[in-house]
Amino acid sequence: MRSVIRGRIVRLVNRNVPLNTAWKNKNLRLYFGGQLVSLIGTWMQQIALSWLVYRLTDSPFMLGLIAFTSQIPALFLTPLAGVVADNTNRHRLLLITQVLLMAQAAVLTVATWSGHTPIWQLIVLSLLLGTIAAFELPTRQSFLVDMLEGKEQLASAIGVNSSINTLTSLVGPFAAGLFVAWAGERMCFLGNALSYIAVIVALLCVKAKQRQSGSLEKSAFAQLKEGFEYTTKFAPIRDLIVFVALISAFSMPFAVLMPAFAKDVFKGNAMTLGFLTGACSLGSLIGAFLVTSRKGTHAMTRWIVAGCALCGAVLILFGASTFWPLSLLAVLAAGFGAAVTLAGSNTVIQTIVDEDKRGRVMSFVVMAFKGLGPLGGIAAGALANTVGPGKTVIVSGLLTVILAIVFWSRLTRIHVTVTEKALELGVAEAEEEMNAVSA
Repeated sequence: MRSVIRGRIVRLVNRNVPLNTAWKNKNLRLYFGGQLVSLIGTWMQQIALSWLVYRLTDSPFMLGLIAFTSQIPALFLTPLAGVVADNTNRHRLLLITQVLLMAQAAVLTVATWSGHTPIWQLIVLSLLLGTIAAFELPTRQSFLVDMLEGKEQLASAIGVNSSINTLTSLVGPFAAGLFVAWAGERMCFLGNALSYIAVIVALLCVKAKQRQSGSLEKSAFAQLKEGFEYTTKFAPIRDLIVFVALISAFSMPFAVLMPAFAKDVFKGNAMTLGFLTGACSLGSLIGAFLVTSRKGTHAMTRWIVAGCALCGAVLILFGASTFWPLSLLAVLAAGFGAAVTLAGSNTVIQTIVDEDKRGRVMSFVVMAFKGLGPLGGIAAGALANTVGPGKTVIVSGLLTVILAIVFWSRLTRIHVTVTEKALELGVAEAEEEMNAVSA
């Protein structure tokens, strides 16, 4: 039995799926095109809002509070969102959330147009954004599978999706820096509102069929319980979700405190913030491409841990550095490590999850990433007020390295279980390769 599993593991590691597989799917081309425009606007709004809050308050704690309010709804609402995503038309639900997100950006534009915006209004609008996103994110993750024409497109689609996320996080911050310097933060908010037109039009053109999901005969609570039990009892998914939650909590200070580094440590402006965030995003883009090129869920687990360790190590370096070129290299490496870890975890989970549980499981993934992150962010903001942003990021880097070491000890069990589950679902069926391995 073990020899068979070892042979299958080798086959998974050596498995080759072309990167361009997803682009052959017309639905995916339309969807990714709309997402490309929309996510650039999202990043512009996120960077501009952080800069506006720090410009108005000069408080790292307020940066943490804004991050907290924009993401804490995920901790409470995404499990319910997962049940909804498993039992409703995801296509229609995703359209509704995009319209609501456009409305939120439009209200934020109006609220800041005069140039005199009370901080409480920004907090309320940030909380509204987090509430909508709590339903949008798990739905978007699950809907990606609904557009596929076959399982052979899954790895490519996830890789392209991650690449687009990181590419837009590279372009968006630079665009935000230019827009803020040109006409203030309000133009970034307006640009984000308009960017949703692209994804809404794309979704109206997409034709997707949702797979058969959860039973409508069960109550929402019963389905939520079923999804929770499935997630906690299936060790690879459980361990990966816990891992994602902890890395989010530990590494959140890096992103939340970036405006403080730009303004106080490097004595810069919004463009400085754009360069820092852009360097991080460039590293994330490279990391996403690396994840796409790895064609085995077994091998992916090692890259996940390695990315986590790298992220923690360079965060320590970034927190201690005041040399601008070295700091840019450090944030680039941190973005690379974080992307490998998070995109790799998502790839493994999406590959092995049962189809009828997909929406609920992805809601737990979003809850892990978006739910604990705000708690880490607000804690980091409070700590940075006392010891400074540099020492705070050094602490977060140390915790991230420790997390990688702990998770490494659990790899052996995850390797075998993930491989067996992937084969059971037919992810790695290739008779010729199997015969070659057996021989």
